[in-house]
Order: sequence, then structure tokens, then C-alpha cells
Amino acid sequence: MRFVILFMGLSLIGRSQENYVQSIPGTDKTLTMVAIPGGQFVMGSPKTEQNHFADEAPQHTVQIAPFWMAEVEISWDLYTLFMERELDVYQKQGVTGSEVALDVDGVSGATTPYVDMSFGMGTDGYPAVCMTQLAAVKFCQWLSAMTGNFYRLPTEAEWEYACRAGTTTAYSFGDKPEDLGDYAWFADNAGDAYQKVGQKKPNLWGLYDMHGNVAEWTLDAYATSTYQTRKGQATDNPFVVPTQTYPRVVRGGSWMDSPRSLRSAARRGSSKKWKQRDPQIPKSKWWHTDAPFVGFRVVRPVKTPTVDEQHTYWNENTQ
Repeated sequence: MRFVILFMGLSLIGRSQENYVQSIPGTDKTLTMVAIPGGQFVMGSPKTEQNHFADEAPQHTVQIAPFWMAEVEISWDLYTLFMERELDVYQKQGVTGSEVALDVDGVSGATTPYVDMSFGMGTDGYPAVCMTQLAAVKFCQWLSAMTGNFYRLPTEAEWEYACRAGTTTAYSFGDKPEDLGDYAWFADNAGDAYQKVGQKKPNLWGLYDMHGNVAEWTLDAYATSTYQTRKGQATDNPFVVPTQTYPRVVRGGSWMDSPRSLRSAARRGSSKKWKQRDPQIPKSKWWHTDAPFVGFRVVRPVKTPTVDEQHTYWNENTQ
């Protein structure tokens, strides 16, 4: 099967930015990428916001470069392709992207989990969960190698910027948690399980499930004091590069959470406790057995990073 990219009004000549659909070589699977314009926003939340936490302050101005973000969270349909790696042979059959020159055989793959990581909640059209940040990063590298386009996880700042979609309220639709049911799956309506992606209303930029369903990995290391270091200064495309495995920033809240954890500014750090029930010695670097609430989505920056920068985002030490 020949690989093509289906575009909706996108011309890479001049890098005009519109939504597009990324095909996956060797399959009929696609990934819709939503154009996120560059701009400036105020990151964090004010002390007056209901359920405000100290790690969301002080608010500070951040400048974000334009990028594309996946319309929905990565589903098991796509993540299983990465796990099984049967499609790798299709890389050399018509890859048209020119941003990445990488042999897919050199990309590490996630091991098969020892238990069903969907825990019976569903796989066809449902968000993939329980992967470590390393596994999510390696999916991005694999997708990049397969398509020739550069993909990575969003930074924490990019994630909040995309979630807010130009709003300054607690949620992308306003301040009232009683309206969450129209936009999100969370503890009050999810029925103790994640749900198929893209069923609720999207935010103003066309992104689904930014609030709830599953929480989402970002690239950044987590610290309660991160915003304090940016106090009183404008910041361009911030990225807190991790130096250790835990904690890393997870955003968006999940099907298990209350409304306060689904706010646009809400932050959470990963924990080694997410592997507590993993009986393997050493514990898997690919799976968080106790985190059925964590998934991810991918982004593609309009300005392609250099080869060295690309490998920094896909660093093997990232877990």
C-alpha cells in the first residue's frame, strides 16, 4: 500500500497552516491534526479561581509558536500498531514527509504488557492508557519515522495554550463546572471507565477531550515552583527539561477525577507509585500498571527542529 498524506487545504510550500489528516503507512488508519495558531496567553490560574492550587501561580505571560495538535487522544487502534511493529516494512514505500530522516528499525518499541492494560474498558476507538512517558515519546518517534513528519509530545505550556483556545476561564467553555458534562468524561458521568474519544463537544479550536477522559502526558518535568521562576517576565515556548524519571507533568484530568482536576490550569506530577502493582523485576520502563487514567496526544511544530533537537525530544532517558 502506498503511503499518502491527505491534506485539507494545507500546502507545505510556505508552511501555510491548516488542519490536515495524517495517514499511517500500510493501514487505513488516520490521525487528524488541528492547526493551533501561535500567540500569547496567560498561563496558570488566579488565586480567585475556584479550586486554585499553589502550583498554578503566579500567572505569567507565555509566547507560543504555531503547531498542530492531534484532534483526539491517541487510541488503542494506533498505539497497538506501534506495539506490534508489523507495519515497519511499509516505511520505505512512499514516505513523503521530509522533516525526519530516520530508520524505523532504530526506534525502540514498547514490550507487550503482561496484563490487558485496557482493563476491559475497550480498545476500538478508546484512548490508549497506562504507558510511561518514555513509551509515549517513542510512539512519537516511531510515527515520525513512519511518516517523515516530526511528531512529539506537547510541552506543558503548549498543552494549556491549546486547551484554553483563547479563553481565560477555569475551563475552555467557562467557569461553571456544572457544564462539564457537555465537554468531558469525568467521575460524575464516565461510569467508572474511559470512553471513546471525540464524543463530547470540542473546545473553540476543535480539540476533543482536553478536559477529562484520560489525562495526557507532556514533555516537562514537574515541580511545584516552576512558575515562580518565571515571575515578572515574558517567556517564549518554555520547556522544563527533565533530569530524572519522576515527576513529569500530566494535564487535563481523567475519567476518575472531580471537576477541579479538569480545569485548564490544573497540573499533576507523575509518580513511581503508578507502577506499584507491576510484579516484574526490574519494573517495566514501558508501562504504568496503576495508571489507567493516563494517555497522550501528539503535536507537530510548524518550525521543524534540527536533527539534534529532534533526538532531544525523543531522548531514551525519558521515562
